[in-house]
Amino acid sequence: MIERLSGGGTAASVDQANIAEDGSDGRTNALVGAPSAYLRSAMHQPVDWMQWGEAAFDRALKEDKPILLDVGAVWCHWCHVMDRESYEDAATARIINEHFVAVKVDRDERPDVDTRYQAAVSAISGQGGWPLTAFLTPDGKPYFGGTYFPPEDRHGRPSFQRVLLTMAEAFENRRAEVDESAGSVMNAIEHNESFSGRAGNPGPDLVEKMVMAALKSVDMRHGGFGGQPKFPHSSAVDLLIDVASRPSSATVKLNGQGTVTVPEAAREAVLQTLDKMSKGGIYDHLAGGFHRYSVDEHWVVPHFEKMAYDNSELLKNYVHGFQQFGEVEFARVARDIMRWMDEWLSDRELGGFYASQDADFSLDDDGDYFTWTRDEAAEVLTPEELVVAAGYYNIGEIGDMRHNVAKNVLHVKRPLDAVARKAGVIVEKARTLLQSAKQRMYAARMSRPTPYVDKTIYVAWNAMCISAYLEAGRVLDLPEARRFALKSLDRVLASAWSEKGLAHVVAYGEMSVVAERVAGVLDDYVFLGHAALDAWEMTGELRYYEAAVELMESALERFCDADGGAFFDTEKPADGERRLGALGARRKPLQDSPTPAGNPMAATLLMRLSELSGRLDYAEKAQETLETFAGVVEHFGLYAATYALALQRMVREPVQVCVVGRDENARLLEAAALGQYAVNKSVVRLGQVKSGALPPVLETTLPRLPKSGGSFAVVCSGHTCQPAVKTAGELAVALARGR
Repeated sequence: MIERLSGGGTAASVDQANIAEDGSDGRTNALVGAPSAYLRSAMHQPVDWMQWGEAAFDRALKEDKPILLDVGAVWCHWCHVMDRESYEDAATARIINEHFVAVKVDRDERPDVDTRYQAAVSAISGQGGWPLTAFLTPDGKPYFGGTYFPPEDRHGRPSFQRVLLTMAEAFENRRAEVDESAGSVMNAIEHNESFSGRAGNPGPDLVEKMVMAALKSVDMRHGGFGGQPKFPHSSAVDLLIDVASRPSSATVKLNGQGTVTVPEAAREAVLQTLDKMSKGGIYDHLAGGFHRYSVDEHWVVPHFEKMAYDNSELLKNYVHGFQQFGEVEFARVARDIMRWMDEWLSDRELGGFYASQDADFSLDDDGDYFTWTRDEAAEVLTPEELVVAAGYYNIGEIGDMRHNVAKNVLHVKRPLDAVARKAGVIVEKARTLLQSAKQRMYAARMSRPTPYVDKTIYVAWNAMCISAYLEAGRVLDLPEARRFALKSLDRVLASAWSEKGLAHVVAYGEMSVVAERVAGVLDDYVFLGHAALDAWEMTGELRYYEAAVELMESALERFCDADGGAFFDTEKPADGERRLGALGARRKPLQDSPTPAGNPMAATLLMRLSELSGRLDYAEKAQETLETFAGVVEHFGLYAATYALALQRMVREPVQVCVVGRDENARLLEAAALGQYAVNKSVVRLGQVKSGALPPVLETTLPRLPKSGGSFAVVCSGHTCQPAVKTAGELAVALARGR
């Protein structure tokens, strides 16, 4: 193996979003025509960057040079720091151009490239993250890598120039050692990504083990899981919401609660987590929405970038929390997430959700757009407003940010009634003052230079947002959210789906030219399949059900491993197809990263479709997929929560509620059906029962019901349907029997 240089580690991903400043006197490289905003940000750098593709690899082979691979994202702060410190430095660029073929990759645009080289660098250094810096042989095999490298030796990290020269020297003079190292790393990638953990008939015991693993990592004092840094882990939250309502005599020793039953522990863990996150600085109290994660265990100081996929899944968490526990505050937070997404992250004209909002306006702005000094707050607020806002959001002379100790991250430290008492006003007056203060502060913040929004529309992330909006729109009775979700779904299906299959990108935000198609990955197919089924459940329009079936059939054809079980993340290679670099390694996604993993999502989609189509092969394929990982999955614990949700659905009888009618009573029946969250429950809304316009299973049941005037609901569990009911009270009784 190539000797590991000192230093290494994961670079923090805060963020900067502006396109890199042009310090090159008009010089451009091959990234000038790239559709990705991240790639275009480097088009004026003196490095001779190339996009990932055959041209770069052909050049490396022809010139017999190693490849310098840089993987990053437009929202990644340390990617831009390394750009400015090293890639915009003429001396560093000369070293790169002389010794390497330089390739830059947008990890959002090419998740297939990113995941494989993340695995490679983790195998080499034990660390991963962005920017990802990898050194490859001309055929793309990694022989060394790391994350952020500083411009000079610093804090145990070698300077980037030293790394470059060392790696160039190794390639030129120690080729056998380089090839051996690259071969070992490739073997590690293939071994790590090809799970051989098949176990037959996984059942409730495995679900219980994974629930216990989640509960044991709960921080009951501050909410969430583990210590710092703290990520939301949305699938784990949903798993605990589901478990909280299911009777169980099993007990667990919960930190701060003593020994309690598993449902009680799950309930307390969820309530604490959702409450603490929405009070913390990870939540944007002015604009709504959540930042990516918190650097501390208290949720106070976040990494300020805001991602579509985090907010879609947190939106579901808060909706499900409201369904299960009736907490009105959770519904408010859910609406506030959507307020931010509506305003900042959506194409209101055409439909669709943008990818992300950056953390910073420039490299000199470390979250300054989102944070406040006491003086800055005093400038825009009345004295009365300042007293309440400063007390509620903990705005002091000494703040929370290391780079500027006067800067405060808004977070709730004490309840409003305590703030009101200290301010000498009644609670209602304090609430009014707080609301007006928020409006003034948000207006003032809007006048600041605004962090960049990446308007790229990715299929999988859009599907997640569409599903979240459909759920929120139904549960919270938000017609506009439902309409926009359907508009977005129609756009994605029309623009990304073709005879070639599904594309990964619907549209790039700032490119007028037609970009080269990026093939969809497993996540794109199965997440969009779920969104289409969600749309069918809400509208009863058969075309959405048919779209879900078509997407699943295509996923089975393109991604399913007929011999080893489960699904690969990328399509099977065509005959004679050349897979560049590590893309030749097959991987079967099991771990949430942090988006829900593709294999359990595929299994869940198969189960949902089986319940509607009656196709046993779908159910068998779902079980086979879960069995493929059953022998190893418990070792992933919290990071395989989506698998646990899928397995929970498989071991429970499916519960399906069909609400038929268009009147006010039908709306009340639907609201009652949606009143509690359960992973194995679906609620279908149909205007009428029309033969020939239903999925096969419903076609054999609903038209045969006795004719009845007015709206009604039918609860089916497993293969048995109860008699139709006409009131919300009767439906509640039927649901209790069906569960």
